[in-house]
Amino acid sequence: MARVLMLTLIFSPDGVSTAQIMTELALGLRDCGHDVTVITATPHYNMDAEMLSKQPLRKYYGGLLYRSEIEGLEVLHVPVRKKGSRILSRILDHLSFHTLSTVIGLLLAGKQDLIFAPTPPLTIGLNAWLLSLMKRAPFVYNVQEIFPEVAKDLNLLKNKRLYHFLEGVERFTYNRAVMTVVISEWFRRNLLEKGVEPEKVQVIPNFVDTDFIMPYERDNNFSRLHSLDGKFVVLFAGNIGLSQGFETIIAAAEQLAHIEDIQFLIVGDGARRTWLQEELSKRRTKNITLLPYQPRSLVPLIYATSDLCLVPLRKGIAGTTFPSKIYTIMAAGRPALASADKDSELAWLVENAGCGFLVRPENSEEMVEAILEAFRDREHLRTMGANGRDYVEKNYSINAVVSKYDELIRSILNGS
Repeated sequence: MARVLMLTLIFSPDGVSTAQIMTELALGLRDCGHDVTVITATPHYNMDAEMLSKQPLRKYYGGLLYRSEIEGLEVLHVPVRKKGSRILSRILDHLSFHTLSTVIGLLLAGKQDLIFAPTPPLTIGLNAWLLSLMKRAPFVYNVQEIFPEVAKDLNLLKNKRLYHFLEGVERFTYNRAVMTVVISEWFRRNLLEKGVEPEKVQVIPNFVDTDFIMPYERDNNFSRLHSLDGKFVVLFAGNIGLSQGFETIIAAAEQLAHIEDIQFLIVGDGARRTWLQEELSKRRTKNITLLPYQPRSLVPLIYATSDLCLVPLRKGIAGTTFPSKIYTIMAAGRPALASADKDSELAWLVENAGCGFLVRPENSEEMVEAILEAFRDREHLRTMGANGRDYVEKNYSINAVVSKYDELIRSILNGS
């Protein structure tokens, strides 16, 4: 058994997918016999009132710290403001989180055998390194996105000096971590090209709770509530962010507006939601329904309502980010329509699993063709959905992935 400190910006009761992955991983490691302590932020991405009622936060030290509990696991929360779109505000929030979480880690977390720190943000690796020095414990760095490359690919990081500084932080963290865990084979190749030693990089993918996300009936309470029964529903669910090609979705919807039975459904929030809402209002797009984040308990029904699920990445970023929503789509037994660069893990997964359609990013014509093919051949869709469910159960279930982390932790502490 190891004493493991998980240092993560996002954790339950935040409702975004990364928070759920880290929460389930922490609980899974606890069930493997490890003593897990979590230091995280207060919910600031997706405020899920239902989850917050089950995991209420208690204020300590005048609000400098909050505590909560999930399934017997105590969680320490550093206060962070609700995520906004302003870059400077987010940088200041991250600096505040880094400072307070390091202090809390030193004073309240007790002795630890290993520190586990997932991105984002990139700079959390510096936190983990400082705590590892002070606690004399190795740290494992978990890469969910290749930063700062993904920011550069999205045209968010134009300052060359800042970019080179962040590259330095990236290299420093890889060199100091006892192991860097990446979620994609393509990520591993990226790190090896940067000179990271092969024995210090391990691929462990993200996962999905296949007991929670399951194939359900198409006709359900959610579909009836939103008048989607009898429609062919093309779904996007999740973060309405900068890495997705929503312009392509809108263009495809406009080209398919003459087919009344096809309805696009977008569920979520994020940096581009306001833009998307204004764009739909301006264009008066009637075949796109936009809904806010829904309680986590409704996620299985949201996917059950769909006939086809979108994973619409923009050009050139599939090598530095990987949308774990593909696992949710597969677990729900629904086919995917992925817009991804040909030489990417997402493209490889969709083709290898036989779980959907693959089109070029930001190509509305190809997206329309794939949607029409799906609309006309429902039997093929059922086969794709079944393929995805079978593949994800074998390769990306919680038990399969947590066992890999358990083996990694034990091997590190045994010195092997």
